[in-house]
Amino acid sequence: MAKKSKRSKRRSRRTAIIFWVCLILILTPFMVLGWILLSAWLDTGSPILGDRYEGDLDPAITKNDLDSIRTSVRMIPEVEDVELELATATLRVYADVDDNANAENEKATAQSIYQAVTGVLDAGTYFTQTETKKMYDLEIHVYNLTKNRDSDEFAYVIETKTSSMTDPILNVVSEPIDAALAQQLRDNVENRDKPTPTPDESNEITVGGEEAEPVQEENGEAEGESN
Repeated sequence: MAKKSKRSKRRSRRTAIIFWVCLILILTPFMVLGWILLSAWLDTGSPILGDRYEGDLDPAITKNDLDSIRTSVRMIPEVEDVELELATATLRVYADVDDNANAENEKATAQSIYQAVTGVLDAGTYFTQTETKKMYDLEIHVYNLTKNRDSDEFAYVIETKTSSMTDPILNVVSEPIDAALAQQLRDNVENRDKPTPTPDESNEITVGGEEAEPVQEENGEAEGESN
């Protein structure tokens, strides 16, 4: 009897252990799902913050760096006004030059501004990415504020140096690459709201589903009949 009681106790212990193990295995997914739902409910209405440039942009461009760049650019004779913008890992320099400056003048000014910027921020350090780190892009906008943007006097130059580029490139964005295509697009925009002329309606008369010849009266025949 003693042996039977010991065996029954062992079986009951095993059964209890198996029961609790199975219960835990069954309840674990539901507990995890419940915790996820509870966390989502508690975080409702709260913004999800993150840093897409974590570990990148090192060293960072500081306010003192921007002030130094602004001072250096303003010393360039052709520049009348300058604005700086640092957003989304891109440093943008906007330079307003004399209204009489043409595209060639602005190209030279953009290059002078590039030298001023890289004199404060080394291009190989701040504007060149590495295998493990992204860095800043640089855009230099040079333009003359003429009243008529469609005039030949208006010129707009952009010099760009992304962190993946070895050397900067210059583009005159105020001059179309394909002048004929650009003019065609302008004409299409101007004529878009103009009504399309419709052909003159015919003076033919349809009788019983068949076209009848137009009736024309000659002056002579009309006078004879009246007599």
